[in-house]
Amino acid sequence: MTDKVFDNNQVSITGEVVGSFVFSHEVFGEGFYFLEVKVKRLSDSYDVIPIMISERLVDVSKDYTGANVEVMGQFRSYNRHEDNKNRLILSVFAREINVSDEEVLSHKPNHIFLDGFVCKEPVYRKTPLGREISDLLLAVNRPYGKSDYIPCICWGRNARFAEGFNVGDRIQVWGRIQSREYQKKLTETELERRVAYEISVSKLEYIAE
Repeated sequence: MTDKVFDNNQVSITGEVVGSFVFSHEVFGEGFYFLEVKVKRLSDSYDVIPIMISERLVDVSKDYTGANVEVMGQFRSYNRHEDNKNRLILSVFAREINVSDEEVLSHKPNHIFLDGFVCKEPVYRKTPLGREISDLLLAVNRPYGKSDYIPCICWGRNARFAEGFNVGDRIQVWGRIQSREYQKKLTETELERRVAYEISVSKLEYIAE
């Protein structure tokens, strides 16, 4: 991705398609669809990552379940209004996609780079076992005055470093997209399974301006 417009938000994902296309929306006659891709972690577990893809990139009438794909794009967000609240929806916006019947080997099957601005005070905490964590919300600019709001989670010394950031600070992060299931309480007796997405940060830098 050499286009300077997209240098501040770069994602590459390699994994297995685990579902069929689900229609999302249409813009000027161009249809966009969700496709879920299962990406292996270094451990035996995996992340299931939603890909937003244009019908102009692949044939959305086909079933690619079980196929291996390599996706390059950006991690984007938008607010969906539901239950009188705005809910942040995150997905990889595909700019390129390669489909293969064979497993695609990559030394970085799940990689993301972001260059953005801290838009909420970092939240530092410790787990019951003493592991240090900091939560960051990063605003990453798009063209035409838009921004994507991307939650990031830092561990250990990165968490201690992130704790000192202020709203408005420019930072760069490297890491991977992770999925995390949780239960949303709807009523006293009703729970709904949901999936949250965030960036697990492996490296971050403060950019002095």
